[in-house]
Amino acid sequence: MRHFQITIGLEDYDIEILEVTGDQARVKVNGVLYEVDYRLPTPQPGPSLKTEPLRPAPSSPPPPPKPIPAPAAPSPPTPEKPVGLVEPVGLGAVVAPMPGMILEVLVQVGDQVQSGDTVAKLEAMKMENDLRTSVSGTVTEVRVAKGSSVSVGEVLVVVAEA
Repeated sequence: MRHFQITIGLEDYDIEILEVTGDQARVKVNGVLYEVDYRLPTPQPGPSLKTEPLRPAPSSPPPPPKPIPAPAAPSPPTPEKPVGLVEPVGLGAVVAPMPGMILEVLVQVGDQVQSGDTVAKLEAMKMENDLRTSVSGTVTEVRVAKGSSVSVGEVLVVVAEA
C-alpha cells in the first residue's frame, strides 16, 4: 500500500493505493474508495534540446474519479447465492477484479491471514488468478464457494484488520 498527499490547483487530496491488479487499481481519495483503470504514460518521440528536466505546463485539474456505486437498498447475503457489492468496500474486503468462476476458496471464517496471502482462486478467460488480501487479520466472512460465478467488484472474502 502506498500513500500520497497531492495538491492540484488549490485542492488537497489524500490518496492511498490499496491494490493493483493488471491495469486496475483500488484507491482511496480523501477517504472515498474508487476502482480505477490506469496506464503508464507513453514516451513522446523526438529529441529534446533542453538538458534540464521539463516541467509540465499549468492546466486545469482533472475531474476527480467517480465513486464506486452502491445499491440504494442493501439486502443481507444468503449462503446459496453470492451477492454483489451491497455496501461500501472496506479495506479488508477481497473483491473480484473481473468476472469469472471461483476455483477454490483457501480460507474459512476465523482463519488468520497476512497481507498478501491468497484467499481464493478465480478462473477468468481460461486463466487462474490468485486473489490476495491487502490486510493482515481474521477472516470474518466468506461469501463464495467453489464453483460460484462472480461479477466485477463482488465482495468475496472480508478480513477484519488486526
